[in-house]
Amino acid sequence: MFTRFAMVLVPLHATPTDQPPPLTPYRLLTEWTWEWSMAVGIAIAAGLYIAGLVVMHRRGDRWPVPRSFSFLLCGLGSIAIATMSALGTYDTVLFSIHMVQHMILMMVAPLFLALGAPVTLALRTLRPRPRAMLLAVLHSKVARVFTFAPLTLALFIATPFVLYYSPFYEISLRSGFWHAFLHLHFLIIGCLLMWPLVGIDPVPGRISYPLRLLMLFLMLPFHAFLGISIMSSTTLIAESWYLAFNRAWPPSPLDDQYLAGGILWASGDALALLMLIALFAQWYAHSQREARREDRRLDRLEAQLQRAAEAPIGARDDKEPTRYDQARAGQAADAEMRPAGTGGQPGDDQ
Repeated sequence: MFTRFAMVLVPLHATPTDQPPPLTPYRLLTEWTWEWSMAVGIAIAAGLYIAGLVVMHRRGDRWPVPRSFSFLLCGLGSIAIATMSALGTYDTVLFSIHMVQHMILMMVAPLFLALGAPVTLALRTLRPRPRAMLLAVLHSKVARVFTFAPLTLALFIATPFVLYYSPFYEISLRSGFWHAFLHLHFLIIGCLLMWPLVGIDPVPGRISYPLRLLMLFLMLPFHAFLGISIMSSTTLIAESWYLAFNRAWPPSPLDDQYLAGGILWASGDALALLMLIALFAQWYAHSQREARREDRRLDRLEAQLQRAAEAPIGARDDKEPTRYDQARAGQAADAEMRPAGTGGQPGDDQ
């Protein structure tokens, strides 16, 4: 049975000596494998998130359902599909399948995990001591370095080039440890980029919306460039590994590599468009909130001036409040609408 072969191939990654059965639509739905490291990580992340939701519910607080859907089903669910469905079963057999897995772990899953706002949920539900520890991590120099926008973008762009044009990719095919490490690396690099770029959480490394848009446009060409480079190559990546299968069913290794390059190119553009839509939606919502805050501040200042104008002449030195009085009124209004981390709830400013 291929399931037994997949269990040997995926976790242990011995040199392929058996002929794997063709990937059919039926096997695409039914051939599941087990990657215990990802399974344990998914279970822990889901358990912690659900525990936070339970605390919020017991306290009578509301938590947006789209955030839970994004984190639990779209984020963690996509990780499970990428590593333990037929994608995980055939990811060492077909380069094209690996490329689908690559894009899910590096772009799709991090995008939805970031939109799920798990850090905000933790800050609202943790007890004082764990919350203080989490805040210390978020404010640490290490966190600021690893969320520094130019660094995360450089790592995101360099990772696939270094992987596919170095011996490490074939090493990851032959070693179970390095194969799991590669999956985790994809996920971490994607999260380091997505969290400050489109995330809701109050993490370091946040930049203004115009700079986020600039980063997104800088990402666009590299998927196309690498995809075209892979498609036009006449030399097989990890040639000795893929030829050792001696597959009698299509696609041929070279055609499969061509297909993988096309997947990288097309999916990169499609996912970048999805990120662009999410970014513009956040930018518009942020501008609307800022406009409402400014309107409330001006209304409050106008009311302050009106009260001062209507006060008896003997109760004030001048008919109009001083600049000091106006500044104090503006500061009071600002203090009431202060965003997360200074009196409001973390993440409310997004």
